[in-house]
Amino acid sequence: MTTTTITATMPKAPPHPLRAEAVRGFPPLAGIAVMVAVGVMMIATARTWQGDWAETAGRMHDGLLMALPIAAAAGCWHGGRERRRRTEELWGTAVRPPLTRLLASAVPVALWMAVGYLLVLASANVATWPYAQGDHPHLILVPGDTAALMAAVLLGHVVGRIVPSLLAAPLLGVAGYAGLALLGRNGVQPLDPASFTLNGSWPVWWQPLAMAAWTLGLALALTLAYAARRRATALLPLAAALTGATLLVQGGDATWQPDPLLRRQVCDTSTTPAICVNARYGDVLPQVTTALSGITGRLRGVEGLPVRWADRENGPRADEAQLPILTPVGWSLVRGRLVRPDRYAFEAAYALSDRGQCERQSERVMFATDAVMSYLLAPNPFRGEFDAIEAKGKAAARAHLRASLAARAKLAGMDEERRRVWLSAYFAARAVCDDEGVPSL
Repeated sequence: MTTTTITATMPKAPPHPLRAEAVRGFPPLAGIAVMVAVGVMMIATARTWQGDWAETAGRMHDGLLMALPIAAAAGCWHGGRERRRRTEELWGTAVRPPLTRLLASAVPVALWMAVGYLLVLASANVATWPYAQGDHPHLILVPGDTAALMAAVLLGHVVGRIVPSLLAAPLLGVAGYAGLALLGRNGVQPLDPASFTLNGSWPVWWQPLAMAAWTLGLALALTLAYAARRRATALLPLAAALTGATLLVQGGDATWQPDPLLRRQVCDTSTTPAICVNARYGDVLPQVTTALSGITGRLRGVEGLPVRWADRENGPRADEAQLPILTPVGWSLVRGRLVRPDRYAFEAAYALSDRGQCERQSERVMFATDAVMSYLLAPNPFRGEFDAIEAKGKAAARAHLRASLAARAKLAGMDEERRRVWLSAYFAARAVCDDEGVPSL
């Protein structure tokens, strides 16, 4: 007798509604849209942030000015899906309550928006890492920025369910962009999640949390007021939003603190003058020292010089000369490299003999400064154009050029000891605008 064994198979559980919404349809496209928009902006401006952690973080945060309207418009478009498909009455007969249906539709879009933005953020930081110079990644803004993106999707989703128009989504995007621009210009600027970062400053630790409470709390309050069975539950996220807004507005400028690296200097004291760069760009110091080596070599043994070149936030001190600034990134410094060492050296040499406090300088001072610049740069690569113009000019211009050339030749022709004494006297009189104390040539 043969026995047959029958094995019962349990039916598979249906996929979770969130999973079904998240892996197909509009949400992935929305995430790709924000990723492409912010990514293209970052690629187009790579020269101005790649190699600088602070600039990378600031530029990604500034990208919210474009990403938030896109998120709101995407949420609005997805919120009107049931109306466009004419399935509102059918969904009204479903077992799930309205709030569950709304969240099942809106949360995947919000998550994909956050994923798209975070992928661009991660890619930008990876692109910065090989060229970074003395700083560290700045991620303090990420929680507030991500929360604001998700909140924009929720707000847009509710608007899309309320407003029966195909134009609601694009109009909301335009209105969101204009609203963010207005927030940035008025007294409520601390409430703007896309407000530009303060140069050289970062928010205190609780500012991103307060911003997240303000944006997400407001979005959740509106969502609950629209779809929850007990609308009074909206009071809890509304209270969180108002608390966050109060902290941001009352905190004002106190919610930002100076970057401690900007207060520090990294110095090479083997040269005269010493060379000090901002600690934020400490790894650039060897390049700066090399760029200025021609100048420092010719100044060996000269007295009366500034103690150092310094790159300070509020300008050099009395015994210092201004080091040519390395910022904004993309000019002198590109991807961690000095792109024009000759121009950098020219600006540094000019700073040594700067008499910016003088409204007018005597002829002796001007000829002496021109000769010093030509000697230190040997020759001055940026003086040739002016010489050519003067050579083709009127008699007065040609006479001025002859006097300048004679002064340069006289300084260059001195023996080392005599030239060292002359340069010491010249730099000792750096604060003088007239002939007194300035040696003649």
